[in-house]
Amino acid sequence: MSDDAGNAIALDHLRNWIGRSETVRDSIALAPAAALAATLDHDHAPMEGDTLPALWHWIYFTPRARQSDLGIDGHPKLGGFIPPISLPRRMWAGGRLTFFQPLLIGDRVERATEIISIESKTGQQGPLLFVTLRHRLSTGRGLAIDEEQDLVYRSASASSAPALPASVTAEPPPALWRDTLLPDARLLFRYSALTFNTHRIHYDLPYAQGEEGYAGLVVQGPLTATLLADRLMTHVGGRLRCFSFRGRSPLFSGATAQLCGQPEETPGRFALWAEGPDGMAAMTAHAELETSDAD
Repeated sequence: MSDDAGNAIALDHLRNWIGRSETVRDSIALAPAAALAATLDHDHAPMEGDTLPALWHWIYFTPRARQSDLGIDGHPKLGGFIPPISLPRRMWAGGRLTFFQPLLIGDRVERATEIISIESKTGQQGPLLFVTLRHRLSTGRGLAIDEEQDLVYRSASASSAPALPASVTAEPPPALWRDTLLPDARLLFRYSALTFNTHRIHYDLPYAQGEEGYAGLVVQGPLTATLLADRLMTHVGGRLRCFSFRGRSPLFSGATAQLCGQPEETPGRFALWAEGPDGMAAMTAHAELETSDAD
């Protein structure tokens, strides 16, 4: 049997997981939100009954895998809800979110998750497998967030990322704001702790470099997206209606990044991006704020 035929059979088997679903419940407790506020260096922490800032729901519904069920990379082993994908390296590649109503500190929330897509692609680094999950978060008031999450899996032999750039090599695009971020191991550790993320590329430097081939500790994609939304709220304010993001290359601990934003032509819409030290976009995002009918 050829490799292509074998890969097709494997993909057909994995697609049996499409449509699988699970439902979990959590409380939007005050303590994690206060801890994230401190992690993001906010002057004030949320209080009971306050609106949970956009994308902060990622610190809830954290994984509950037993220690014995973790793989060598720190991720929970596959083969349960997520299918047994043979490609060992995995990352959160991006997502799309629509916000219908706010989550409040103290809310009880139900999250229904469904596997909606499993697709195979070939990139510069070899075979890739994309798994898309749909999360629907609801309170007693109804649907609050509808989210699609893209996970990407790649082979262990693929090169992971370029080395740390030494200097800016590209003219930065115009931006309404350009805020400097110097992520360090303390920031990455705190965010991993809040999200109960045990992927070793975020805290174990010998593993990140020696096993997965990264130049340094990798800044979590959800953390970068959260920071982009946080800076939008700082500079513009309002309430998010839609947010989408895509990771393009890693940011690393110890390497200065820029968190940037620029209005688009349509009122209430913004292009957001995070630049690495080379001036290239490590993550791009688009945000749409709620606007009044008069806008």
